Amino acid sequence: MTRKLRMGMIGGGKDAFIGAIHRIAANMDGLIELTAGALSINNDVAVESGKMLFLDPERTYLDFKTMLENEAKMPADKRLDFVTIVTPNFAHFEPAMMALDLGFNVVIEKPITFSLDEAKQLKAKVEATGLTLLLTHTYTGYPMVKQARQMVKDGALGKIRKVWVEYPQGWLSKLSEREGNAQAAWRTDPKKSGKSGCMGDIGTHAANLAEYISGAKIEKLCADLNIMVPGRALDDDGAVLLRFDNGAAGVLMASQVAAGEENALKIRVYGEKGGLEWAQHEPNTLLVKWLDKPTEIYRAGGGYNFQSSYMTHNTRTPGGHPEGYLEAFGNLYRNFAQTLSAKIDGVQPSPESLDFPGTEEGVRGMAFIDNVVRSSQSDAKWTNFEI
Repeated sequence: MTRKLRMGMIGGGKDAFIGAIHRIAANMDGLIELTAGALSINNDVAVESGKMLFLDPERTYLDFKTMLENEAKMPADKRLDFVTIVTPNFAHFEPAMMALDLGFNVVIEKPITFSLDEAKQLKAKVEATGLTLLLTHTYTGYPMVKQARQMVKDGALGKIRKVWVEYPQGWLSKLSEREGNAQAAWRTDPKKSGKSGCMGDIGTHAANLAEYISGAKIEKLCADLNIMVPGRALDDDGAVLLRFDNGAAGVLMASQVAAGEENALKIRVYGEKGGLEWAQHEPNTLLVKWLDKPTEIYRAGGGYNFQSSYMTHNTRTPGGHPEGYLEAFGNLYRNFAQTLSAKIDGVQPSPESLDFPGTEEGVRGMAFIDNVVRSSQSDAKWTNFEI
């Protein structure tokens, strides 16, 4: 490629947390430039956000349909390469389908859609068009998560037997959705968020990480969802027993009423020979635990001989410099951009560049939500993982 990829953004105007995160991630490697945007359903906010981001006024739009239609007519040297969608869950599907129909690749915030049926339709559309979609399951972008996955894949731990994953937060310990918290308001609204609150928001991250590192797929589950804050419409806490297609058992916990917790995502994976432990609060460290020798501490950076190519591809700094949430997000965008650029150039992307979540993970995430809710509402509890 002799130029940057051109990005359009839907949603993510000023004061929108996740939109700013996406822009930082896209800018991190100098491969992408924000070229157009329909940044808010509020016209004044859309225009002001475009000015703040120095967008061409003619490419600052008041609605996504006008943006996609106009951008599709642009000449090849100005046309968008992809569209990033950072709206609430209920507003993912329509712009994503329209973008794909008009020939734009897509980046989309998770969960991929509002419903499982929409996710299936979107997956079919991506396959039919041959275009590329990135689903931003951020935690798969961490270097030591890549290392953990590769060690499991290489058989270092032997046959995997047990997976524990937990994601406690405390920010919804009060009825914040009725106290002016916009992020809480849409996430706890079934019309905007979907049929699950906590499990849809962060439980899907935990399930995705469990499958990503273990290399196994959830095939049965037994769920217990709770509404701990009186007056809330969707679950804010839950636990799920898991069974994987490789015979492993698992436990998943997600809560947004764990008072005092921030984003304490943690996963442990155990096999016949040893185990792995990774926590987002200490992202540069991977604990490797052995049956017959002391625990080893693996650290990102430093050129150690244990490092996989997937880890080094996603490591940005020398050892001792923490690589966190923004860098992991940036890794997803970089891998997506490298894949897209390779396709434009007519060459095969590297396996490391192709390692990012897409529609398969999106469909499984929506199926996880459906099956967890169905299990929690069932007297039988144990539920086959149906897609």
